[in-house]
Amino acid sequence: MPPGHRLLGFEELPPAAMRERAAGCLAEARRRRTVRAFSSRPIPDGVLEDCLRVAGTAPNGANLQPWHFAVVRDPERRREIRAAAEAEERQFYQKRASGEWLEALAPLGTDPDKPFLEAAPALVAIFVQPDRPAATGGGRTPNYYAKESVGIATGMLIAALHRCGLASLTHTPSPMGFLNRICERPPNEKPFLLLVVGYPAEGATYPAAAADKKSLGAIASFL
Repeated sequence: MPPGHRLLGFEELPPAAMRERAAGCLAEARRRRTVRAFSSRPIPDGVLEDCLRVAGTAPNGANLQPWHFAVVRDPERRREIRAAAEAEERQFYQKRASGEWLEALAPLGTDPDKPFLEAAPALVAIFVQPDRPAATGGGRTPNYYAKESVGIATGMLIAALHRCGLASLTHTPSPMGFLNRICERPPNEKPFLLLVVGYPAEGATYPAAAADKKSLGAIASFL
C-alpha cells in the first residue's frame, strides 16, 4: 500500500441490485423540479447542515476543496440580497439580454421580480476560492480546477436537498459581487451561484416545458 493511503472499502453489488438502484436514482431525479414559489416554513435542524457536508465530499482538484457555502437565514440580509439581485435582473431584462436569450426564457415565465429570495427560509451563496495563501514566501497560489470542483459540489448539494424532501432554485444574477459584501466574504472569493432552499409554497407550479428533457441518445454517445 502506498504511504499515506488507506484501503478502499468498496462494496460491490450484484447486477440486479445495480440495475434496481440505477432505476431508482433515475425515478428520484425525474421528480426533482426547480421551484420559484417557496413557503417560509423552517428547515428542520441538521438537514441543511448534513446536505452541505455531502457537498463537501465532492471530488475536487488536488483535494483543495475550493468552496465556501454561506448560509443566509437572517431576514434583513435576505431582503438586502433580493434588492441587489433584482437591480441586476432589471438591467438584464431591459438592457443586457439578447432577444434570443429572452425568447429562450419565455416558456419559463421568469422576470426581474424575485420574491423567493425573501420567502424561502434559507439562501446558500456558493463561492469559488480560485486561490489560497502560499505555503511559503507570502502571496497566494492557485487552486486547481476550482470552478469545476465547485460545480460538482453544487450538483451534489442539489441532489442531497431533493433526496431529503426540500426544493431548491439556482439563481445567478450577473454580476453577483454584492454577495461578497452581504455575506462578508473576502474579495478573492468569486460568487458562483445563489441557491434558494426550502419547502415549495402550497400550490406551487412549474413550467411544463421544464419537464421536456433530451433523450439519452441526444446527450450521450457510447464508443
